[in-house]
Amino acid sequence: MSAESAPDAGSLMRMFSEYHNNSVIWEHYNYTGKLRGDRYKEGVKPEAVAFLLVCLLIVLENAVVLAAIWRNKKFHVPMYYLLGNLTLSDMLAGFTYMLNIVTSGAPTLKMTPVLWFLREGGVFIMLAASVISLLAIAIERHVTMVRMKPYQGHKQGRMFALIGASWVVSVLMGVLPVLGWNCIGRLDQCSTVMPLFAKSYILFCITIFSVILMSIVVLYVRIFRIVKANTQRLASVPQRKGLYRKSQKYLDLLRTVTIVLGVFIACWLPLFVLLLLDFCCKAKHCQVLYKTDYFLGFAMFNSLLNPIIYTLTSKDMRKTIIRLLCRRCLVTEDGHVKKLGMPFLDCSTSKTSRTDAASHRLEGLETTVSSGNFTPSTIKAIYPRIYKI
Repeated sequence: MSAESAPDAGSLMRMFSEYHNNSVIWEHYNYTGKLRGDRYKEGVKPEAVAFLLVCLLIVLENAVVLAAIWRNKKFHVPMYYLLGNLTLSDMLAGFTYMLNIVTSGAPTLKMTPVLWFLREGGVFIMLAASVISLLAIAIERHVTMVRMKPYQGHKQGRMFALIGASWVVSVLMGVLPVLGWNCIGRLDQCSTVMPLFAKSYILFCITIFSVILMSIVVLYVRIFRIVKANTQRLASVPQRKGLYRKSQKYLDLLRTVTIVLGVFIACWLPLFVLLLLDFCCKAKHCQVLYKTDYFLGFAMFNSLLNPIIYTLTSKDMRKTIIRLLCRRCLVTEDGHVKKLGMPFLDCSTSKTSRTDAASHRLEGLETTVSSGNFTPSTIKAIYPRIYKI
């Protein structure tokens, strides 16, 4: 028994000592060819400054969206809590990117492996949190509208469970390398893009992310088919024009979330392809693997674009953000947002009472649909085909 446990204890001690051995970093980076050129010499590169500015903008943008969700009680509903969780992961992603950029280059070679794992693990955790947050939103929409299990008052356990699970899974994926799933001592199994990560771990992450994204697509395709079919049916019935407008409003909400998903795929797909190439290529055989910064920089734009999407597609969000950023110059004394002459910023409420009433009814529907607080009879009236599934 003791004889069998001795090697395990010895391997743990070796791993602990290697985690604090700075020469391990140099050995792995030299083996994978990362030390060629001037990438790891002293000096701040111009592209690093540009990326830092983008990261700072990401943090500020998402912080404003979070503040808007916090300030406007209309957003205190499950759907916006889930969008807030996605926004939080984007904001933290911007912060971890900044740390990654500041400590990249020459400072990397001064790190110990444990610090390196913490730096890269933070990026992976935020990436995983963004992907899983999108899945959580899709699950919430699917359960609410298809499985007919709407939220009831204070019973928001499902929403909190989805948010909690997204962070637990994300953290678990990010800490796997420091727990032992790495290539220290096995140079031939190392990734070129991230020289201390095992190629098998890179493939595992890509597989998980791909399965999650495919699941999201399947869920939205199912919801879209049901909603679109019923929207077209209601449009042909004059007595149900009100229900048709409500159905159309929900379809618009789905489009907003789907745009977020599409932008995520467009921004991150090049990096995913690069990581797949990293798994297939031997060390020093694929020169494109040394251009990772540009692929990661393109992926960063996802966190930059999400707040813009929210602002352009939600009138309530625009109004709240405008009041937060420049209340004195953009809000009248009676609390209305001034008309700016730009359609995408037109949040003026100085219209006829009849138009206001219609607008408020639709905005109220957005909150109702987002929270999932439809009664079964209301949803049955709008989407009767759901009950036939």
